[in-house]
Amino acid sequence: MDLPDEALRDPLWERSGRTVRGRDGSRVPIPWTMDGATYGFSPEGADPPWLPQPDGWGAWSVQRQTAEPDSTLALYRAAIRLRRELGNAAVDELTWWDTGPDVVALRRGDGFGCAVNVGDQAAPLTGVGRVLLASAPLEAADRILLLPPDAAVWFVPS
Repeated sequence: MDLPDEALRDPLWERSGRTVRGRDGSRVPIPWTMDGATYGFSPEGADPPWLPQPDGWGAWSVQRQTAEPDSTLALYRAAIRLRRELGNAAVDELTWWDTGPDVVALRRGDGFGCAVNVGDQAAPLTGVGRVLLASAPLEAADRILLLPPDAAVWFVPS
């Protein structure tokens, strides 16, 4: 996000004699609410707020994403909950799993697997038993799961 010079707060901005803009455009505060000038991050009417919020930022707020079961926030909360439930799966030996050129996949013992499709086409996943979590909707063709591009899945191997 491009910020006006007067809004910059990164110490690098001052140390560089105001020539290096620093990180401020990349670290806009988390929007908490869907409305208001600061979207719930700074008190309403704070002058100035810590950093200005982009117009329309409320669409990405915690308040809005909490109400959407397919939001990024819901995915992260599900992943954290699942990680706690899996517990000891993280200590099992990691083995790489060859699933083709565009999928990076691993297994942890017999109880956990993860695959990420880094390609631009849906990729077949064989040997996937029960899906625990997916970052995008999965499709099936001839009873084989297809992992969409730019998507990840956690599963129990079959």
